Amino acid sequence: MKSLVNQIQFLWENYAFGVCHRLGEKLGVATWSIRLFFIYASFITYGSPIFVYLALAFIMNLRRYQRKRAHIWDF
Repeated sequence: MKSLVNQIQFLWENYAFGVCHRLGEKLGVATWSIRLFFIYASFITYGSPIFVYLALAFIMNLRRYQRKRAHIWDF
């Protein structure tokens, strides 16, 4: 049972954009507290932090692709 929970947590953390982890690293706060904040704020405000989460995921994804792009002067 414990290994199933660990596998689900591992998959969720790897495939769920990594927004909370990245915010935790930048702000120096534990990742679980940021996740709990998003969960509680979503319940209190009827899901509006989900839009903030998705916007942050979109911005992080754009930055990842900008870093991989080769410049024309690198040849």
